[in-house]
Amino acid sequence: MTDAMTDLVRLAEQWRDQDPDPETRAELDALLKRGGSHGHADPAALEDRFGAKLEFGTAGLRGALGAGPNRMNRVTVMRAAAGLARVLGPGRHVVIGYDGRHKSDVFATDTARVLTGAGLRASVMGGRWPTPVLAFAVRHLGADAGVMVTASHNPPQDNGYKVYWGDGAQIVPPIDQEISAAIDAVGRVDALPLGEDWQTLGHDDIVVPYLRALAALPIGDAREIAVAYTPLHGVGGATVSEAFRVAGFEVPVTVSRQAMPDPDFPTVAFPNPEEPGAMDLALELAAATRADLVIANDPDADRCAVGAPLPGGGYRMLTGDEVGGLLAEHVLRHTSGGDRLVATSIVSSSLLAKIAAGHGVRHAETLTGFKWIMKTGPGLVFGYEEALGYSVGSDAGLPVHDKDGVGAALTVAGMAAAAKRDGRSLLDLLDDQARRYGLHATTQLSVRVEDLSLIAKAIERLRTHPPVELAGRTVESAEDLSQGVAGLPPTEGLRYRLSGGARIIVRPSGTEPKLKCYLEVVVPVEGDDVAPARARAAQDLEDLKKDLAVALGL
Repeated sequence: MTDAMTDLVRLAEQWRDQDPDPETRAELDALLKRGGSHGHADPAALEDRFGAKLEFGTAGLRGALGAGPNRMNRVTVMRAAAGLARVLGPGRHVVIGYDGRHKSDVFATDTARVLTGAGLRASVMGGRWPTPVLAFAVRHLGADAGVMVTASHNPPQDNGYKVYWGDGAQIVPPIDQEISAAIDAVGRVDALPLGEDWQTLGHDDIVVPYLRALAALPIGDAREIAVAYTPLHGVGGATVSEAFRVAGFEVPVTVSRQAMPDPDFPTVAFPNPEEPGAMDLALELAAATRADLVIANDPDADRCAVGAPLPGGGYRMLTGDEVGGLLAEHVLRHTSGGDRLVATSIVSSSLLAKIAAGHGVRHAETLTGFKWIMKTGPGLVFGYEEALGYSVGSDAGLPVHDKDGVGAALTVAGMAAAAKRDGRSLLDLLDDQARRYGLHATTQLSVRVEDLSLIAKAIERLRTHPPVELAGRTVESAEDLSQGVAGLPPTEGLRYRLSGGARIIVRPSGTEPKLKCYLEVVVPVEGDDVAPARARAAQDLEDLKKDLAVALGL
């Protein structure tokens, strides 16, 4: 056996011997061929689990369930909790939530045991509630930090660990590096002191105050709307139904096969409303019930997808940028004050800047991630990112300092109800914006990979062979985001500005093994008919996709 293999076997045995979970201990025993010679151990499987580790960052931890430091498991979670405890210090208060994924409740309990054993106070959610409920609870309870055990919209085999700070927003540097360093200093988890004295938060303790806060959002006064809804096997169903009832709406009709939390997500290939096929059952339900609106949450309900009826029958799912533009104008019409701010990320549509100028309010652009949007400054009344994340309210009264798929669903329902009252739909409102600001059409070229090195190679290919023309449009400027641009911190990615107002951004996903490319074209609308501009924009985006794929070597 080689020295490298000997080291892997030693690491695996040390991990197994401290692991409190019989399932992952058995997994390692099988890989080590316990009872036989070490030479029979599975080298590829051990290298995959012990040759690297999940890195703790601003998105916390996220990865596949399994044994070893490169997987989500009880040892990984207890180490993360111990690192967080060291950074916060004794006496601090942490709120802990969890979703319906495999082992989420176990990971939440382990976190509470480690934190209380280290002398901190812990409050654990008493149910599988949405991530925005946890984010709300941090500020509502005056806690110093929050932990949400969730993998959001990742595949069924994944889980994750997201950390919020005392302001109710996700952590940003340098806090993530401090926690990461503290995690690396943690020894064996079976030597950690563990406590059992934590508070359990009931529905009335936290969900009821959250729903009351949502009812104060700028929803408007229209309530007559029929909604078809799916939580995609996640934890949003009960909370969304109750939120609609409290706000005075008819409770949405829900896709029965996707209504209850199910960590295996049996009816979808990926539990993400943006993925092909994920919305099929919801759209079928909408057609069968003649719904005025289709709404979906991702599994932890911090994102919101929206569909609207087509004039000739059927439904069209709106892009995140389309919903973001509609919500921005709705919020600005229903809030007041001169020093208002709207914000979005650099990969989202440039339309928000034009909406802000049209309403005489400030606009900010941030790095990708809601943690940055919530840090843009005072006066924030609306923030969004194209990946179906929206925060609605005001900086003084934002119920959640993060994206909130429940609050967004309520606000979209109010906006659609107002349009229905006027004999119109969300699609009519989109046409209004196209006439006013020009048609801003966006799409993505997204490539999922097994080998993460392929992403780095594709980006490096663009760096060394930058395109000068794409789909007949001249590349007017090229920016390497890793160098920092427009006052933003450095981040991996490239941005190209093309003639005619088009734009392309290429970056690795922060939460999934994907290369993500964001494309936008701006097409003027001539006259009152928007259809020709939409057709031209669709073709332009397809042409850009093809040329960009060639440039990436995909």
